Amino acid sequence: MTSLIAAAAAFVLLHLIVSGTRVRDTLTGAMSARAYMGLFSLASVGLLVWLGIGYAHARGSAADTGYWTATPATKDIQLAIQLLATLFVVPGLTTPNPTSVGQERALEKPDLVRGMLRITRHPFLWGVAIWAAGHLLVNGDVASLILFGSLLALALFGPASIDAKRKRALGERWNAFAATTSNVPFSAILAHRQSLKIGEIGWWRLALAVAVWAALIFVHPYAFGASPLS
Repeated sequence: MTSLIAAAAAFVLLHLIVSGTRVRDTLTGAMSARAYMGLFSLASVGLLVWLGIGYAHARGSAADTGYWTATPATKDIQLAIQLLATLFVVPGLTTPNPTSVGQERALEKPDLVRGMLRITRHPFLWGVAIWAAGHLLVNGDVASLILFGSLLALALFGPASIDAKRKRALGERWNAFAATTSNVPFSAILAHRQSLKIGEIGWWRLALAVAVWAALIFVHPYAFGASPLS
């Protein structure tokens, strides 16, 4: 369990402290932005691998106390939650967005705020948050609380650090974009700063999200040893 806790803490701190604060500015000032991104990507992948190995070893160990388990009802709810998660993640990854790595120049597009960006400027991270919360619903053991809880925390706190980082780097261009969008899904729409236009998301993106959801259900027993359907 100690290894899992250390991996989770390191992964969260890497993204919130190193990437999300002026520590990043200091590092990119000491090396090229490309070198920084290369090292950051390697560190992220390495920590993800460590996190996965730590979880596999901690799951089912003597220290892995269970506080709740899945029921038929929560399993059905979980399937719906994961569909919602993919409906955020897939369009989030395929929509031009200045909050994404290397896409700051998307701010130059006059019609940038379309589709998913009307709902939230951080669709991918909100998808991860929904995904993690859904897994916590059906996994109440200590190892799962650490794994999915840390990823949920990162997904919820990450947008604020990204916004601050973009504001420092992009100034007024970022302020104009932020003023017409929202971090929390649907907030800009409820505040009448945006309108909901599902068709702008792209029907192919929505269809791809459903296909990814179905594929994940199929491969889950083989990849993770547990079926979401049983």
